[in-house]
Amino acid sequence: MVESSFDDKTECLTISIDGRFDYSCHKLFKEAFVSVNKAVAYEIDLSRVTYLDSSALGMLLLLRDHAGGEKANVHLKKPNGAVLDILKIANFHRLFEIEE
Repeated sequence: MVESSFDDKTECLTISIDGRFDYSCHKLFKEAFVSVNKAVAYEIDLSRVTYLDSSALGMLLLLRDHAGGEKANVHLKKPNGAVLDILKIANFHRLFEIEE
């Protein structure tokens, strides 16, 4: 499940994923960030993610590109141990701010 909310005050889009973060989330995840053009910051809440695969990594890269590439302000929040391990193996700690 993918849910999103936009804070007008901070111009931050928060996207929360619950359960498996895989290809089945692709459409909802992409719609969440493409539908909000005025976001300057993005928080991806991974605290309830139980599984993450390569398609999820690809979706995060698409979000990063959409948000401005190297200048993107994207924070990955509260990944559990297994998810954090996958992010680190993929060197995502070099591309994103990861808040444990």
